[in-house]
Amino acid sequence: MLDRYFDHAATSPLDPGVLRAMLPWLGERCGNAHSLHAWGREARAAVERAREQVAEAVGAESPEQIVFLSGATEACATALRQGPPGWISPYEHSAVREPALRLGYRVMTAGGNQPPAAGEATAGVAAHLSLSNETGTIFDPRSVAPEPQPLLVDATQALGKLPAPAVGADWAAFSAHKIGGPKGVGALYCRYPLAEPLIVGGGQEAGQRGGTLNVAGIVGFGEACRIAEQERESLWRKCGDLRAAVLAELDAVPDVRVNGGDRVAPHILSLSFLGLEGEAVVIELDALGFAVSSGPACSSGSNEPSPVLLAMGLPEEWARGTVRVSFGPTNTIEAARDLGRAIAKTVERLRGLKRV
Repeated sequence: MLDRYFDHAATSPLDPGVLRAMLPWLGERCGNAHSLHAWGREARAAVERAREQVAEAVGAESPEQIVFLSGATEACATALRQGPPGWISPYEHSAVREPALRLGYRVMTAGGNQPPAAGEATAGVAAHLSLSNETGTIFDPRSVAPEPQPLLVDATQALGKLPAPAVGADWAAFSAHKIGGPKGVGALYCRYPLAEPLIVGGGQEAGQRGGTLNVAGIVGFGEACRIAEQERESLWRKCGDLRAAVLAELDAVPDVRVNGGDRVAPHILSLSFLGLEGEAVVIELDALGFAVSSGPACSSGSNEPSPVLLAMGLPEEWARGTVRVSFGPTNTIEAARDLGRAIAKTVERLRGLKRV
């Protein structure tokens, strides 16, 4: 059934190798990584091995630059508090956008991929993602926020897709569950030690993030990073083939747009259908046994068109009819072709109902 799961950008199935690595730490290897006895020392060593694996995957200069926490949402919230508020791009996930607006950040204009226009705030922390979770668009954050401006990069979708996604950032946020790891664990790359930890107490993570370490989750994250780096190039090629297979079945569908521009990662395919609601397409495909989404899982249930798509210049009547297909290791070419055919039939049926 996982061959018909096309929502890997929301979360990816747990890799069997990751599960095997985690299981001992969910059972007899029960030590607290900060305890002094043998069980604790064993857990601590496992955490440090995972830290090295994550550091290698993200392109950190040193494993000490990796802080483990609950996921990219916490990582972004932490980084946004490390200096005075500056600006964020208009393409950010809500994990950046919502806390940033509460802290007084401005949303950048000028197309969102050019340096701020004259008169815009350039001081303070800037935030610009490297790979759009909605369209797969690849950005170069440092070209928009040149040194020495402090820069947060939400690299959640870039991990396992782009090489060394932390390079050039002062902080970069990651989640394990986007690359076949467990939910509830992530990392913040910090070029320098944090000035203002978000969670304190206990002294864990060199005082940069309080709380008992999730040893099993961290071990799983490390193994997921190792596997993702090993398979990154082959997965890129596979996702390109899957994307092409879906699009080939949509050749005859009228009034459809592929979003994202010229520089996109093949893992995410954003499609807009004029005159339809994306959620209606998602529900119809779900009934046929396919999992896709109408946008970020965090925004499901909202009736408003995606602010990211609008910022990218997509008219509202197109943005409302957007469906996101995201590929991963469990998908097959045959299932991708079946999905393309199912989308074509669903769009035709829904448009027929609107005409009645």
